[in-house]
Amino acid sequence: MTRPTPTPASPAPGAGTIFALRAIGLVLVARWLYSMSQMGYGASFAAITSSPWASVNAVFLFLLIVLPGARARAERPFHPLPQWLRQALRLFAFLGLLFALWSIGLFIWAAGGRRTVHAIADTNGWLVVVPALYAAVLWICRPRALWRTNVAARRFAIGRYAIALDAATRTVVVWAESRKLGQYDARELSVIWPPSDPLVREPVLQEMHGLPEGAAAAAPGAAGVGPSATARPARASGRARRSHVELLWDSPAAAGHNRQTVFRATLVTEGDRAAARALDATLRQG
Repeated sequence: MTRPTPTPASPAPGAGTIFALRAIGLVLVARWLYSMSQMGYGASFAAITSSPWASVNAVFLFLLIVLPGARARAERPFHPLPQWLRQALRLFAFLGLLFALWSIGLFIWAAGGRRTVHAIADTNGWLVVVPALYAAVLWICRPRALWRTNVAARRFAIGRYAIALDAATRTVVVWAESRKLGQYDARELSVIWPPSDPLVREPVLQEMHGLPEGAAAAAPGAAGVGPSATARPARASGRARRSHVELLWDSPAAAGHNRQTVFRATLVTEGDRAAARALDATLRQG
């Protein structure tokens, strides 16, 4: 009786982030042990106990290798680390990068360019690798949303904010990185654009519903655009450049709490602008 060939299970989203951080920590620890072996372990431990900066680095390396609370989960593909751990690693990596650049800069200023090149060659490029490793930790732990934008699944990512819309219950859950901001009624949310920028919604409606050109104005969701939006000049490319966007919660049932800004995000990339336009169109269509 033939047995089916087992297929290897794919790693959970976020496992690569955990692996990369631990690999960076192991590389730094290996370099520490190599430097301690050259200096002597007794003298090295005495220097570490009397140096506050070495204690900070020891805590950073411990967190980087152990990663307490880190777990790869499919519902949080870009945030396998707890928020406190991500912020701690970001802080320690920033301090380590500043110290590495400051000490290397002082060495270059005192030794000169030729001796610096010789020092890089003698250390096998370690003077360049150390700032790069700290910068890599900073980049991995940068602020970002929980997921990428998926309009079909009604999941949107704008900057570091993630928005999930449930069509069955008409509820919207908003996350700031891995911290939940709240759960709202989709009919009480609206996207607020800067008043000075043109608002182009017709290409978004055409893309979502497959309508021909000029037919988006007759779509059910286009009825709420209003004459003020149609009077504004539309750009031929259909891509308005906006500096920021706000998600407003206006609930008549919440006495004293209506018209609150859920978040305000700066639109840096074209992906953020597309996600904001798609979120605006989805909320208007109900």
